[in-house]
Amino acid sequence: MSGYRKRIADKILKYRLEETGAVLIEGPKWCGKTTTAEHQAKSILYMDNPAKKAQNLEMAKINPQRLLRGNTPRLIDEWQLAPSLWDTVRFEVDHRKKEAQFILTGSAVPPDEKSGEHPDHTGTGRFSWIFMRPMSLWESGESNGQVSLADLFAGNLDIDSENDKTLDDIAFFTCRGGWPGTIDKNKRASLHLAFDYYDAIVNQDISRADGVERDRERTKLLMKSYARNQGSHASIHNITQDIAANDESDLAEKTTISYIKALKKIFVIEDMPAWNPNLRSKTAIRTSETRYFVDPSIAVASLGLGPEDLINNLQTFGLFFETMCIRDLRVYADSLEGSVYHYRDKSELECDAVIHLRNGNYGLIEIKLGGDTLINEGARTLKKLAEKIDTTKMKAPSFLMILTAVGDYAYKREDGILIVPICCLKD
Repeated sequence: MSGYRKRIADKILKYRLEETGAVLIEGPKWCGKTTTAEHQAKSILYMDNPAKKAQNLEMAKINPQRLLRGNTPRLIDEWQLAPSLWDTVRFEVDHRKKEAQFILTGSAVPPDEKSGEHPDHTGTGRFSWIFMRPMSLWESGESNGQVSLADLFAGNLDIDSENDKTLDDIAFFTCRGGWPGTIDKNKRASLHLAFDYYDAIVNQDISRADGVERDRERTKLLMKSYARNQGSHASIHNITQDIAANDESDLAEKTTISYIKALKKIFVIEDMPAWNPNLRSKTAIRTSETRYFVDPSIAVASLGLGPEDLINNLQTFGLFFETMCIRDLRVYADSLEGSVYHYRDKSELECDAVIHLRNGNYGLIEIKLGGDTLINEGARTLKKLAEKIDTTKMKAPSFLMILTAVGDYAYKREDGILIVPICCLKD
């Protein structure tokens, strides 16, 4: 496959195929799921091929096993168009008793015919799941990757790297997003694709999530509110009030919830759960999720902004830069079999990101645009949180990091805190 750009998900998919009979790759459309799956598949069924879609759907009803014939691993692309295929694939995996039989890709969670929710089939022991996001800066070639999270977790904290990216570069990357189709285009074209994605969500995708027709203008208002609340703990009530201020009709909170659920089903929204560590003293930890889009370009497009707008409003830029960093950290954490969380307690002490691995290792990360004032502020937060953790009941943090937009170098301060420009980082 000429010109194929390797992804972190390629490595994860290879491992999952070695472990189970079927792998389900989910994620937002245009993020590269099909291309990644094609690279390892030996035969392919495109369920949404316009020339064969009706025939495929009919065959899924009367003889679904026929659709599964082919060299393995066999890719079933956009499988959720025929949710009954799930049981058929599971049956085939059970009876073949071999690994690497099927790869399923989908850009929406399929509704159950009766409940409208995700099918009640766990696939335990038969399926592995991969959630695929837009490209990180390491995958798109903008990060030099000289600081490795894997190395940091292994105890190699003596980092040394140079960064050649400017604030203008970071503003562009934030607005462009990590969509594979933008990487090799000129700047004007690549920036426009994020708006195309936004338009598709508003005009079509939010309604196809569960077959419920939704108001376009209300969808726009919701996405604008979500964009303004990136990285916050805005409640459903506050988001509803924000929308209602510009909506001519009364808006119930349950309506807001239904719109958010629809955006989650098509993987546009990916909120962040709270981290709950063992602390030295009793402190109430806030458990509300943090609001994020799966890619910063969605937030930018929702507000109709571009790189120059971000440069001229650094506060807004900081919010969207944080969204981009969270996207990258999530991609890298997946590679390390970890998850990314947010910390906030009753004293309002917050930490932007905590990468927690399965083995109990974790790193604390603050995200700042840059500059000594913001970096020192982040350092105080990291030290304060680290001091609160009860290391008799859990491990001490593997590292404390401030992830920045700009800065000439990645380095370790005298107090041990790592300063890392985002374009020096990789998994």
